Amino acid sequence: MTDTPAADVATLSFEQARDELIQVVSRLEQGAPTLEESLSLWERGEALAARCEEWLVGAKRRLEQARGESAEA
Repeated sequence: MTDTPAADVATLSFEQARDELIQVVSRLEQGAPTLEESLSLWERGEALAARCEEWLVGAKRRLEQARGESAEA
């Protein structure tokens, strides 16, 4: 997992965010050694999940636009 600040999450591709989110979840499931680390992982996971959601919403919009354009043709 990278130690990239939350602000840098906005620069990640869907695949990068998804892969890091999988790592975060795995580390949380294994149990972090401290409460502070658990909270940090949770916050990072939330930011990564939000980034994935942004990509998915954008992809859905693009698909809907493409369907609308092909229906008009």
